[in-house]
Amino acid sequence: MNTFGDLIRLARENKGLFLRQVAAELDIDQAIISKFERNERKPTKEQVLKFAKFYKLDKDELLVAWLSDRVVDDLQDENLADKALKAAEEKIKQKKK
Repeated sequence: MNTFGDLIRLARENKGLFLRQVAAELDIDQAIISKFERNERKPTKEQVLKFAKFYKLDKDELLVAWLSDRVVDDLQDENLADKALKAAEEKIKQKKK
């Protein structure tokens, strides 16, 4: 599964754009976009939506990649991560009812 950074880097490369061009269009510093692409920094939700619109990517797919990256970053070193994820899934289901 691709990370948010992978998805935006691939989209940029497929469109033949340079980082500086994307930075100018989105009004986000070029160095920050580079860090997003290398998964060294996480964007805000608003920035994720900007990328989706600019690259004409599926908004939901990009948001899922971004959210899953956040979860992985928080839980990757936890021994009980699998159990915590299952518990969280159940809590989300209950709250949606």
